[in-house]
Amino acid sequence: MLEQISVFIENKAGRLASVMEILNDNKIDIRAITIADTTDFGIIRIVVKDAVATLATLRENGCTATVTSVLGFTIPDYSGALYEVIAAFEDAGINVEYCYSLMCKREGQADIVVRVDDNNKAVEVLTAKNVKLLSSADIA
Repeated sequence: MLEQISVFIENKAGRLASVMEILNDNKIDIRAITIADTTDFGIIRIVVKDAVATLATLRENGCTATVTSVLGFTIPDYSGALYEVIAAFEDAGINVEYCYSLMCKREGQADIVVRVDDNNKAVEVLTAKNVKLLSSADIA
């Protein structure tokens, strides 16, 4: 499992920059990021090497943030590889709530983050398909 940090911000100019400044000033390397917004607020979801320290840093700087367990895995970088995993989740009755990619450093590979409704069952599915699961050490 990977630990994902969700930072809740007002949907106003400058709020994203202020969070990025906190991370930059504290030399926190973002390995994955996705941003979702509504009219009034946004959610920045990030994966970093040390989620506990990052969460503390964000909170010390006035940010509202939480940690969620997500799955990270590596698939070959070819058309249809992600579909094969998502289809296997569907066959197992696992709902994918959202998905985004990690900043990959390996040629020919794609690193993916998913939030599913049943992490343990998803791990079983990925293991059965010989999909490499990622740990925080893998994303450093």
